[in-house]
Amino acid sequence: MSLISLLTAYSEASAEALSPLTFHLSSLALYINWNPDGIIIDGLPFRWYSMMFLIGFTIGYFIFKKYLIREKAPLEWLDSLLMYMVIATILGARLGHCIFYDWDYYSQHPLEMILPVKFDPFRFTGFQGLASHGGAIGIVFALWLWTRNHYKGQIFWVLDRMVIPTAMVGGFIRLGNLFNSEIVGQPTEQPWGFIFRQLGEDFARHPVQLYESISYFLIFVLLSWMYWKTDARLKRGRLFGMFFLTIFGARFLLEFVKRSQGGFEDALGGVLTTGQWLSIPLILMGLYFVLRPMKKQPEYVFQQPKQRATTTKSKRKKAKK
Repeated sequence: MSLISLLTAYSEASAEALSPLTFHLSSLALYINWNPDGIIIDGLPFRWYSMMFLIGFTIGYFIFKKYLIREKAPLEWLDSLLMYMVIATILGARLGHCIFYDWDYYSQHPLEMILPVKFDPFRFTGFQGLASHGGAIGIVFALWLWTRNHYKGQIFWVLDRMVIPTAMVGGFIRLGNLFNSEIVGQPTEQPWGFIFRQLGEDFARHPVQLYESISYFLIFVLLSWMYWKTDARLKRGRLFGMFFLTIFGARFLLEFVKRSQGGFEDALGGVLTTGQWLSIPLILMGLYFVLRPMKKQPEYVFQQPKQRATTTKSKRKKAKK
């Protein structure tokens, strides 16, 4: 069974097994009381974060497939691209968290960076701790490797299209954080504040995970509009730049209402959070690709499998002559 078949079956089972999510109104402040262990499917527990992650990637797979169909690109790219993206996202985000946010610990326990366990005492933990900045860097690096093997010299063709569903996946991942009461906001008296009972709290906080999720879904809509309704897809690097500018621009602003996640921010005077410091170079990179002059490139004509087979046969005939 292919990887996408497994992801599709999992997301369908998850949707059927969703339990009701309950909201309570207390002193004009919403609070959530969701099960952090997620749901049970065939006796196996699934966390909300993992479920949102897989649902996002499954939907992203079919979105990217539409781009390949529209531009007559080889559909056999899909499975290998999905594999590269999943591995790069998890590995990059994991290393990003360990290096940027908890280096003091993981520098003394390097194996725990890449293994879903803790050794002292030994216990299975899963990959607890993923950083979006590391995930973004990992994705760019992985797609560079992928293009070297499948589509040399055209990395921006792949990046410009891959960042669109990536924004949508980011929205689902932040919903997973919300369901698990992770990456919470600062205290607030606003009527839409959430009281995170799972954290043992009785006061409202900004639901910053929801803010980020909505922002990323809106950015996905913006990028989709640029791809389908404008000539942005013909300007290599334009969609890629817009993704980094908007995603990490939103992240920079929302860090002001987010509880500190630690990292190296204190070493730099505590003026900005670690997430803001990491966002600045990515915002500047995005701004460069958005503002630099770009000429429209012609639509790329992909060589289909039959054409490649015919070309190979003709070369063999010529070689015999």
